[in-house]
Amino acid sequence: MLKPGDRMPEFEVTDQDGNVVKSSDLIGKRTIIYFYPKDNTPGCTAEACSLRDNYDALVAAGYNVVGVSKDSEASHRKFIGKYSLPFTLLSDSSTKMLQDFGAWGEKKMYGKTTMGTLRRTFIFSEEGILERVIEKVDTKNHAAQILL
Repeated sequence: MLKPGDRMPEFEVTDQDGNVVKSSDLIGKRTIIYFYPKDNTPGCTAEACSLRDNYDALVAAGYNVVGVSKDSEASHRKFIGKYSLPFTLLSDSSTKMLQDFGAWGEKKMYGKTTMGTLRRTFIFSEEGILERVIEKVDTKNHAAQILL
């Protein structure tokens, strides 16, 4: 997993509208990249809505917000539309970006171990240097965790 001081891994994925987004596109802005398991699930919806409800404060603090899951572009468009999300969602169906950031790994659910998306948030400087990682995400109060 990435540690503070590490450079943002290079990536090239698509957003909810099919536009290619590269890591280099995010340099020059303080960027929050949050990884979440699945659109329209209770925890992921609570997390996205926390960021939505506090979006103005995040932008005022100089942040660009980007969410990432392995869901499809179409799924992201529906999720954004249903909850009026004001930020970009990236589709990483190959899980390469998830793996490069350390947001893909073993999860235990109902006594079974599976591979899946680990809910993690990475906060980068304008230069693309990792400033902070939030591994224990409080989905309902995620924006407050970021704005500490």
